[in-house]
Amino acid sequence: MSNTSYIIIMIVLVIFSAYFSATETAFSSLNRTRLKALAEKGDKRAKRAYEISERYDKLISTILIGNNIVNIALASLGTVLFVKLCGDAGATVSTVVITVVVLIFGEISPKSIAKDCPEKFAMFSAPFLRLCIWILMPLNVVFSAWKRLLTRLLKTESDSKMSQEELLMLVEEVQQDGSIDENEGELLTNVIEFSNIEAEDILTHRVDLEAVSVEADKREIAEVFHTSKFSRILVYRESIDNIIGVIHQKDFYTGMGVTSKAIEDIITPVIFVLRNEKISDMLEKLQKSKSHMAVVLDEYGGTYGIVTMEDILEELVGEIWDEHDEVVESIRKCGDAYIVNAAMDFDDFCEYFDIETESDSTSLSGWIMEQMEKIPEAGESFKFENLTVTVTSVDNHRISEARVLRGPKAAEDGDDTDK
Repeated sequence: MSNTSYIIIMIVLVIFSAYFSATETAFSSLNRTRLKALAEKGDKRAKRAYEISERYDKLISTILIGNNIVNIALASLGTVLFVKLCGDAGATVSTVVITVVVLIFGEISPKSIAKDCPEKFAMFSAPFLRLCIWILMPLNVVFSAWKRLLTRLLKTESDSKMSQEELLMLVEEVQQDGSIDENEGELLTNVIEFSNIEAEDILTHRVDLEAVSVEADKREIAEVFHTSKFSRILVYRESIDNIIGVIHQKDFYTGMGVTSKAIEDIITPVIFVLRNEKISDMLEKLQKSKSHMAVVLDEYGGTYGIVTMEDILEELVGEIWDEHDEVVESIRKCGDAYIVNAAMDFDDFCEYFDIETESDSTSLSGWIMEQMEKIPEAGESFKFENLTVTVTSVDNHRISEARVLRGPKAAEDGDDTDK
C-alpha cells in the first residue's frame, strides 16, 4: 500500500473519530425537552434523534466502541506509516503525531462545536448512528448484560429524580440564558417551592381577624361589613376560639336590603386545618369543599388565624389587589431614614437592608421584641449592625411601625481600617 493510501485512510479515520466524539458530546448535553417539542411538531430528524436518546445505554456503548475502533486503527496505521518513513524512530514519531492530531481534530475541536449546538448535531448524526447501533448490536447486548451484572454485584441504583434544589438551579440557569424572563422565572420558582409552604407562613393572625358573635344583631354585622370591606365575616359562639362559620355578604344583603333570615340560617361552614399543614393540601381541601376560607388551629384547638384561597394563590402569582384593598407600602423613604411596616416579612426586611441574622420570628415586629426582650413603647430604639431601629407606633401592645436609619457598614474582618 502506498503512503498516499495510508494518509487518505488515516484522514478518513480522523473524520470518524471527530464524528463519534462530537456525537457523544451532542447527545450528553442536548435539551431532550426541546428535541421532543421539535419531534412533536413533525420534524422527522428530531424524532429520530429523540428515539436514539431514549436508548442512552446502547447509544453510549456504540459511540465508545466505534471511537475506540477508529482510534486504534488510526494509531496502528500511523505506526506502520512512520516506521516506513523514519525507521526505528517511527513508533515514537507516530505516537506524538497521532496523539496531537486526535486531540485537536478528533476530540477538542468537534466536541467544542457539538457543545454549542447539541440538538442540531444530534439530528445530523442520528441516521448514521442508528446504522452503527444496528451493526454493533451483538456487542451492545454483551455490554448491556455486563452492566446489569455490575449493577447487581455493586448494588448501585441510579437516582434519576431531580431534587427541588436542582429544579430551582435549572430555572435560574434558564432565566440567565434568556429563555424565560424574570416574571416567568419567579412564577416557576413559586410553583416549585409551593409544596414546602405551611399554613402558618401565610395566615392572617387572629388579632387581625374581623369576626362577629352569632348573637350580634344585624346592625352590628352590617357595620363590620361596611368598615372592613370584606365579602365574608367570621362568626363565633362565645369566643373567637369557637368559630362556627362565615357570613357571605351576598347572603346578608338581598335586593330589599338586609336579609330577613336569622343569622344561623345564613352561616356557611368553614374547614379547619392545623398550622403546620401544607398549603398544597389545603388548596385541595378548599376545592373539594367549595370553600374560600380555612380556619387555622393551634395545638390547643384554639383559633390561630385564617387562610383564604386568595392567600394561597398569591404564593404562586404574587400580590392580588382588588378595588377595595388598601395598598400598604412595607417600606417608604422619609428623609435619611425608612418608615417600615412592622408586619413586614422579616426575611424580606433582612434582604432589603442587607443584614444576616437568625430569628424565630416571621415578622419585623417579632424580631424587634426579640431584640428588646420586651414589648416596647413608642420612641424606644436599639442598634443592630449598621441599623438604628426606633419604634414609632404601638397599637394595643403590637408594634405597628418602626423607623430604620441605616449607617455605613462596619469594616470586614481583616481589613486595614487605619489609613
